[in-house]
Amino acid sequence: MADKIKRNIAYKYRIGNLLAGSPIQEGERLAHLDIEGKQVIRTNVIANVIDKFIQEGEKKYGAMTLDDASGQIQIKFFGDDVDKIQNYNQGDTVMVIGLVRSWNNQIYLTPEIIKKKEPAYLLIRKLEIDKSAPKTIDKSKLVELKDKIITLVKDSEKDGGVGIDKIITDSKEPPEVINQEIKKLLEEGTVYEPRPGKLRWLG
Repeated sequence: MADKIKRNIAYKYRIGNLLAGSPIQEGERLAHLDIEGKQVIRTNVIANVIDKFIQEGEKKYGAMTLDDASGQIQIKFFGDDVDKIQNYNQGDTVMVIGLVRSWNNQIYLTPEIIKKKEPAYLLIRKLEIDKSAPKTIDKSKLVELKDKIITLVKDSEKDGGVGIDKIITDSKEPPEVINQEIKKLLEEGTVYEPRPGKLRWLG
C-alpha cells in the first residue's frame, strides 16, 4: 500500500478546485476526487493558516484550517503527528502535500509534507492554476449559476448566511468563475460579506 501511495501524483490545485471535485467512494471510504477526469488521491496546495486547534491527552488530535481565497479546507493530525504543527500559527503561508480524505461529507487532507512559504507563493500558485483553468462558461450556465448562488444565499438567511466554500461545493463549476459571479453580486449590492468567506442576502 505504501508503494502505491508514493506512485500517486500530488496534483497542484487551489482549495476551491478540491471542494468542487466529485467524491468517488469505495464502500464507506473515499477512493479519490474526480476533478476534470483526473483521479486525485494526493494533492499539493499552498494556503494561509487561519485557525489552529490542538487537543492534548490520551487521544491527541490537531487540525489547521487553510484558506487560499478560493475556499477553506482542514488538514488533520492524529497521535504523535500533532507535534508537526506546533511551530505553525495563524497567518503563516504553508505548502501542504497530502492525501485527500473525507469525513461526514467534508473533504480534508492528511499531510505528508508541510512547509512554511513566503506569502508570494500564493500568487504564484494562483497563476499556475489559472493558466489551464477555464475563465468562462456558457452564458446560459452562467445565468443558472447566478440563480443558484442567489438561491443558496437566500435559503441560508435563517442560518446567518452561507459559506463561499459551500457554494463552490454545491455548484460544481470552476471556482474562478464562481468567485467572479460572487464578486459581481457583491458589487451590485445583492449580497454582502459580514465576514470573510460568508455571504448574506441584501436583495
